[in-house]
Amino acid sequence: MRIKPATLHGTVKAPPSKSMTHRLLITSALADGVSLIQNPLHSQDTEATAEALRGLGTSIREADGDWGVMGGTIYQPDSALDCHESGTTLRLLTGVSSIINEPVTLSGVPQLQKRPNKPLLEALEQLGVKTKSKGGYPPITVKGRIRGGKTSIRGDVSSQFISAIMLAAPYAENPVDLQVSTRLESKPYVEMTIEVMKKAGIKPQCNADLTEIHIPNGRYIPQRTHVEGDWSSAAYMLAAGALGGKVHVDNLNLESKQADREIINILEAMEAYIKISGNRVTTELSRLSAVDVDLSDCPDLFPMVACLCAFAEGTSNLSGLGRLRLKESDRLTAMTTGLKRMGIDVTVDETTAQIKGGTPKGAVIDTYNDHRIAMSFAVLAQTAVGETVIQNPECVDKSYPEFWQDLRNIGAKLA
Repeated sequence: MRIKPATLHGTVKAPPSKSMTHRLLITSALADGVSLIQNPLHSQDTEATAEALRGLGTSIREADGDWGVMGGTIYQPDSALDCHESGTTLRLLTGVSSIINEPVTLSGVPQLQKRPNKPLLEALEQLGVKTKSKGGYPPITVKGRIRGGKTSIRGDVSSQFISAIMLAAPYAENPVDLQVSTRLESKPYVEMTIEVMKKAGIKPQCNADLTEIHIPNGRYIPQRTHVEGDWSSAAYMLAAGALGGKVHVDNLNLESKQADREIINILEAMEAYIKISGNRVTTELSRLSAVDVDLSDCPDLFPMVACLCAFAEGTSNLSGLGRLRLKESDRLTAMTTGLKRMGIDVTVDETTAQIKGGTPKGAVIDTYNDHRIAMSFAVLAQTAVGETVIQNPECVDKSYPEFWQDLRNIGAKLA
């Protein structure tokens, strides 16, 4: 994708939340009866979850973009569940598969097989589940049925491990008491899991910092749910407005539990112009200032925030980045390489990045087939000097299939 700098003006509707779509698919598949998921996100990742749940015996039918889910019974699949490139699918369905008495194997593309899962498997084993893997890496085989009782797990590797256990826990033979042994990072994602579970009739009991979680036995109830807009995807368009133009983003819930709602606070800290009216957030071309931000709870924002810092006056310090080497790509390396190609001074270690703002220059950007790298540099390219080339642009289909069209609709010059 070739991108020339442009001034962006217009309105974008935030796509549905990817994280919430995953969770609703799972609670609906386990509920006794028919659930309706209205306005779900249709992307490579969420389709991977739907496909895997079908493999477990769940009927999921699409009508007018909505998903009707006939839940209540899951069973051993005929073959391994293909999670494609979705780490969320792999981890959450590892938990779901522990409900089944027979072995279930989960795998995916080579990149997914590089993503660690050992803490999740160890925690499930404490609950009576048998597991088999290559040191915690896929392919993973689990054999339930999950017994319940007490288990502990680290909170500083992936919040998806905690959500995986929580979503399956009501179907254990006994209640589950989950102890998080370190500070829980990406806490808002666990809060979202709790919210989805409560709406489906199961009420986890937690302390304030979510290091002690009790999940009672029970069964989810069918529900009709409308998926709210995705703050992770909205962040790119809000950043686009702040970097050059005026962009309105609709379909945003300001009371959302989503971690990446934090983009509002980050933009405000950078002195960006922001206006909030109902479910619309507007950003305009702003003189951005450097910022010090801890991204422990919202690591997916790092690529876009790093690009904002590349345009800001002064040197920004970003921390809480330790898990970014374990995402779809090594995002610390990917962002450092791309920003340096664009002439930006960047220094990183294992958990922090220092970015000196400047004048980005057009460059060829290797996305490492990572959707968040592609979208972040596409936004920064709008204000770069000269043409930018984004390699593997189709990787955005993982989370935001309409990204390029939405960017084009507000004035981006793409070829």
